[in-house]
Formats: sequence, C-alpha cells, structure tokens
Amino acid sequence: MKELALACGLVLSIALVPAAAKTPVATGTGGAVATISEQASRSAMTILNGGGNAVDAAVAAAATLGVTDPFSCGIGGGGFMVIYLAKDKRVITIDHRETAPATATPALFQLDGKEIDFETAVASGAAVGVPGTVRGWHEALERYGSMRFKQVLAPAIEVATKGFKLNETFFHLASENERKFQQFRSTSELYLKDGKPLPAGTLLRNPGLAKAYREIAAGGVEAFYEGPIARAIVDAVRRPPVAPGKSVRSGAMTMVDLANYEARIRLPLHSTYRGYDLYGMPLPSSGGATVAEALNILEGYDLKSMPRAQAEHLYIEASRLAFADRNAYLADPEYLDAPLAGLLSKQYAAQRRRLIGARAAAQVAAGDPYVFQDDQSVPLRPQAQRMQPESAHTTHLTVSDKEGNVVSYTFTIESWGGSGIVVPGYGFILNNEMTDFDFSGPHPNVPEAGKRPRSSMAPTIALKNGKPAFSIGSPGGSTIITTVLQTIVNHIDLGMPMHEALDAPRISERNGAATSIEPGFPGSPQARALEAYGHRWEARPEEIGAANALVFNPDGTVTAVSEGKRHGVGTALVQRRGH
Repeated sequence: MKELALACGLVLSIALVPAAAKTPVATGTGGAVATISEQASRSAMTILNGGGNAVDAAVAAAATLGVTDPFSCGIGGGGFMVIYLAKDKRVITIDHRETAPATATPALFQLDGKEIDFETAVASGAAVGVPGTVRGWHEALERYGSMRFKQVLAPAIEVATKGFKLNETFFHLASENERKFQQFRSTSELYLKDGKPLPAGTLLRNPGLAKAYREIAAGGVEAFYEGPIARAIVDAVRRPPVAPGKSVRSGAMTMVDLANYEARIRLPLHSTYRGYDLYGMPLPSSGGATVAEALNILEGYDLKSMPRAQAEHLYIEASRLAFADRNAYLADPEYLDAPLAGLLSKQYAAQRRRLIGARAAAQVAAGDPYVFQDDQSVPLRPQAQRMQPESAHTTHLTVSDKEGNVVSYTFTIESWGGSGIVVPGYGFILNNEMTDFDFSGPHPNVPEAGKRPRSSMAPTIALKNGKPAFSIGSPGGSTIITTVLQTIVNHIDLGMPMHEALDAPRISERNGAATSIEPGFPGSPQARALEAYGHRWEARPEEIGAANALVFNPDGTVTAVSEGKRHGVGTALVQRRGH
C-alpha cells in the first residue's frame, strides 16, 4: 500500500464525506461513486482521494467487487465500459466481452443434433468464454487512466487478504448455487463448508485472488493472458476440477485463445430523447440499441401529461416491440451486418408506434428496419425466435471525478456463480458466457470461433447541452434493458428524482408470454391499474436488477445513487472539496 499512501499525500484538501455504511444516496462537489458493495465504493474513493481519475477508481471498484461479489463479476468474465472524457468532451466505449474459443461451432451446445439442457451447459468448461476483463482494465488504464495496476489493485488485494464479513445476500446466492458449487473441488473449498454455504457473518479471505491480483500488479496484463494464471485457466476449462464422483462437459480453450484476446475501442451508440443525448454500448451489446429504439417509440407520446398507468402501459408495449427486433437482428457486428441505422431511425419508431393499442399485445413480430436505411444489398431478414435464457446476474458501477470525467461500467461472469469453476490456486470464478449464444440456428447469435455472444448490458451516460446529466446502468440479464429504460422514463418523463426512479417497482416486458415483476407488486394498485389494460404477470416475482446512477445537478454538485432496498442496499459516496 506504499504507493497508494504516497499518492494520498498529494490531495490532502479532499476528504471523504462522513457517512454511515450502506448509504444509498449522497451528494457532494467532488468525485462520486455508486456500487452495490460498501468495500468497492470505498476502494474507488481511496483512489479518487489518492489523485486518481474516474477510470482508475472504476477499475479499483471493479477489482474489489470481484472479491466481495464474486458470484456476479470478476476477472474470469468480461464487460462493457462507457467513458465520458471531460477534457475532450467525447464519449468512448471499451468492449471487453468474452469471446468464443477458436474451436467453437454453432453445434457447441448440441448433442445428436438436439440442444442440451441449459443448466448442464452452464456448469461446464464448454460454457467458458475467453475472459476479457483484465484486458479491458488494461486498455482503460493505459489510454484514459492516470494510475497502473500496482496502484488500483491495492485496495482489492487488501480486502481479499484481510477478508470481509459475509452478509445475508452472499449467503442466499451461495445457497442458490449450492448444487453447482458442490460439483467442483476448488469452488467447494472456497465457498462451502461440509458441502453447505458459509453462513452470514463469516469472515471470508481469498488468498488465491489476492495472489492473482498481485501477479497482475507486478507483471501487467501479460501475467493474466500468457503466464501461470493463463495456464491455470486453460487447465480448469479443459479438465474441470470436479469433485469425486462428479462429471461435467469439458471445454477446448487454449493458451493461444487467451494470448490472442483483444478488447475493442468502439464508438458509442448515440441516440436522443427529449433534449438529452444518450450514449450507450454498441453491438455486441444489444442494450444500447434496444433502449434507444424503445425511447424513440415513446418519444411520440406526451407521457408527462398522462396518468401513470397509461404511461407505464406505453412503456411496456414499446419495450415489447423493441425486444422483438432485438431478438431477431442483433449480434456481434464482426459476424453480422445488423440493420442498426434502420432500428434507430425515428421514422422506423413512428411505424412501430402505430402497432401500440389501448390493450396489451401478445407476443409481436419483428419489424423490417431495412426499409429505413440505405441498404442496396438484398439482406437476410431473419424471423424472430423465442428468447434464449439469459442470466440475470451481473454488476454495474458508476464513478465520476473532480475533473468531470464519468465512467458507467457493467461487467459480469454471466449466471450467479458463472460456470461454477473456481480457478485452482487463483480464487476467481470462470464465466459461463458461451450460454449467451443461441444453442441452435439459423440465428445471428449462434456460437462461432472468436465471436462475442450478444449481451444486454446497457451502461449509459446522458448529456444535456453538451454536459453530463446522469449515468445509469444495472445488472439483470435481459432485464438490464428494461431497468435502464424504465429508470430513464421514471426520471425524465414521470419527474421522479433519481433515487425514486431507481427504487420504483420494476416491470420488465421482453416480448414474452407474460411480464416480469417484483415481489410485492401483484395485487398492488399499480398492478391492478395495468391489468385493466390487459397486462399479465409472470407467476414467480423476482427482484429485478441492482442499479447504480450519478446525477449531475445544475448547481455543480453530483448525487450518487445506489439501490435503496435491492441486493442488500448499495453504497453511494461523494467527495467534498476544501475539507
């Protein structure tokens, strides 16, 4: 921690606002952070107080989340980072989504021509995509940060070494994954005792992950992609460390797959909504495009003047239409020329809008966006298919600094607990991102060598009059899109302060037979009002998302907002200058 202590001495004029743990809303005049983890938020603030910028702090928070929230994220996965650079007044994105190994084919999850069981596919070496997180962090720090791995990983190394006390949420998630974790020796040793999850209150240390972080801090990105960590990953994928009597499918990842992994610096997906410029992730994330299409549809309505139930009915139906197009057309842009110009056209949105009636629709068909772009070829117009199961388990964080830089970052290992495989000796869980591909085709999102599976992650930064207005993002698989969309509608159209927009009951329509809702929603006046429009709810309500946001206020202050009730309540922290 010597380097960090030296750095801290450079900015004695900046101090952390005194705050109790688990404070989901905070306002100040310097940098700010919102994450779902108290330790992660404090790691980010340590870096900001030490003179680091928002990118440095975001990596520090993410590394700490890999310790405290290992079932949703970590260096065994990948993600998408959206960055606003205040000096240049521009937005860039870093795509470090996992890729399919070079041996992958569209039949990856088939046996004798038939799709295998989804849960069987998840808990396997075959489910593991080439991890992109460390390469993404490296690109972010090298291009836009002011610190290096040695500094930004120091807080996470300390948490992993000294340990942290498990809360009820951690215990609950481990309990959900008990059977999966029992299949793997290395995972059972870390997260189970006598085959059962460690109880809340247990002090959990992760010396293996601390070792991995120290090796990356000393050797840089190559330590992960070419050194002993890489060999341990390949061994775990090809020969999963199964417990006695257990058997799972093996994978075919190689050292060459890891050494060849590249992150992508991509232009953000830009759209507009009621005077805001929205910047999100482009493909292979479907999040930015689907949120933008739904907002384009909603822009034709004066939602502010409507009763809440009518506005929410229109939100649900716009989401249904946008998801029909998302499921049909979107995938890795290096393998498919998706009709993005058409999908994002305001004229196309007007056509789709005409399909919304006074009653809830059943499942709807994809539209034809090709008519609305200058496409002289004869493009394939795929038919909408059933939506492939997609994990609802990821994490999102957001950070700003005193210079005005902003990071909105979503990263994941896919399902809760990923593939279930902890890399022996290194304490991190490998992703099951390959199951984000469609298991059979023809479809744009089938597995192929080197391909990135379609994602729903939707880290977003909104500007107004050329300046940051807010950032927003969430975990939740395909419900990420609806969480971001609904929060934006709540905030801009329904006039809710961001903390109320985040805490409002979530309603997620993804062109399915019924709409997803949260516990406590059925039977409520809000639910009954929507039922009058013909809406039907899924039988098993579940918590949707764990969002984090920043709001840049007109008076120059920034408000950090995390969940006020979901996922054990998040932690928002801010700085104050001159104290």
